[in-house]
Amino acid sequence: MHETIRVGQMNVTFITSRHETQDSLDCFEVTIPPLASVIVPHIHRDHDETIIGVNGIITWTVSGQQILVGPGDRLFIERGAPHFFGNLHDTVARYVCVHTPGLIGPEFYQEVAQHYHTDAPPDVAGISAVMSRYGVTPVTHNRQLTAAKL
Repeated sequence: MHETIRVGQMNVTFITSRHETQDSLDCFEVTIPPLASVIVPHIHRDHDETIIGVNGIITWTVSGQQILVGPGDRLFIERGAPHFFGNLHDTVARYVCVHTPGLIGPEFYQEVAQHYHTDAPPDVAGISAVMSRYGVTPVTHNRQLTAAKL
């Protein structure tokens, strides 16, 4: 396994990355503390995402539909589907994520992590810029959520 990357309140640890799989996949584990969430809803333009719950419960919103993912549950998010997630419960949650093909690698999370600060709110514009460079489109309003599904 790779080193753990702290991204805001979440920890991301790559199991294997595009660098080791000839760009066929990225596989990583994410640990989310209670009452934490991703701050920028987004769309993956060029890769699909498969989520496998390990422990705790994570609430995903995919194309406007809420889905709870617990231990052993799987969720497939096809490219182009707007989504975000959070741990709305009082226990730590953990999941494994597989992106196919592998396009972002650990460097995506390392760059995003630089826009979180202990003494100030996260730099959402900076996070969005990093996302855009890696083929991840920030979702900024409901019209984009609807258009992305068409």
